[in-house]
Amino acid sequence: MATQAASPRSMQDWLDSYSNDHRNHVNQVFHWCCVPPIVWSVIALLWAIPVPQTWLRPGAWAVAVMVLAFYWYWKRARVLALALLVAFAALGLLTNFLYALLGVADLCGLAIGVFVVAWIGQFIGHKFEGRKPSFLTDLAYLLIGPAWLMAKLLRRLGFKHVA
Repeated sequence: MATQAASPRSMQDWLDSYSNDHRNHVNQVFHWCCVPPIVWSVIALLWAIPVPQTWLRPGAWAVAVMVLAFYWYWKRARVLALALLVAFAALGLLTNFLYALLGVADLCGLAIGVFVVAWIGQFIGHKFEGRKPSFLTDLAYLLIGPAWLMAKLLRRLGFKHVA
């Protein structure tokens, strides 16, 4: 007897599920203030991973991860993926500037500090929500947080179908 494989979740399914865990206004404000810095800090920490200078430039690991994330988004929601690609590019440019300005050690220190403070903010927001963060049930939600914010932003800008 043949069984059908479960269809993959649509981006709208992911966003709706994420929204169910983020109904409290205070928690939503914390997410607006904390998710972008978390994304930046991950990019910055990946940027600082050494690469063979003869093969790649600093930031190659960060770019590789951004491309993989973009591909994951692209398979699910193209408008949203393109908007996130623009955000990734902007964060990459910022990180490249800070890398040149601060050097690798100070960039890492700044990124770790931002990462810790922003995650503390996330958990404070979830205290107001009264629910645990979504990623504790499925790590894929670490990709949904930025997409959820971008989808909200795009809708505010007048885009009707983002997911």
